[in-house]
Amino acid sequence: MKITTILTFLILTCCCTYGQNLIGYNDVEIKKFMRENRKDMNYNIVRNNKFKYLKYSDNSDSQTILFFLTQDSVCKSVRVICDRTVKTEKVKELDSNYKKAGENRWIDNHNGKNYLIEVKDETWSSIITIEPVK
Repeated sequence: MKITTILTFLILTCCCTYGQNLIGYNDVEIKKFMRENRKDMNYNIVRNNKFKYLKYSDNSDSQTILFFLTQDSVCKSVRVICDRTVKTEKVKELDSNYKKAGENRWIDNHNGKNYLIEVKDETWSSIITIEPVK
C-alpha cells in the first residue's frame, strides 16, 4: 500500500510540474509562480560562481527543477530531473501538450517563440530540458 501511494505521488508530482515554460520570466516572477502554483516544491538556496540558477525540490527529493538564469536574472532554460519510473507518463503528457519533433523531443510555441523540450535518460533519473530553439 505504501509503495502504491508513493508511486502515485511521484507520478502526479512529475506530471504537474511540466506544463509551464517559464523562460523569459525573471527570478522574482519565478519565485512567485512557484510559491502560488507549486506548493509541493521547496526553494533551495544555492551558491555557484559559474552560473546563476534557482533550485526547487520536493520533500522526498524525487524531483528537482532548475531554472537557469542570465546575469540579469532572467530564465534562459529549465531542467526537470525526476525518477525514471515516471518516464512513460511524462512522454504521454508531452505528446498530448506539444508538437512531436523526433524521438524524445517536442516543440513548444510560447509567446511567439519556439522552445525545444527534450527527455534524456540517466542511470536513475529522467531529465527534461526546455531551451529556446537555436
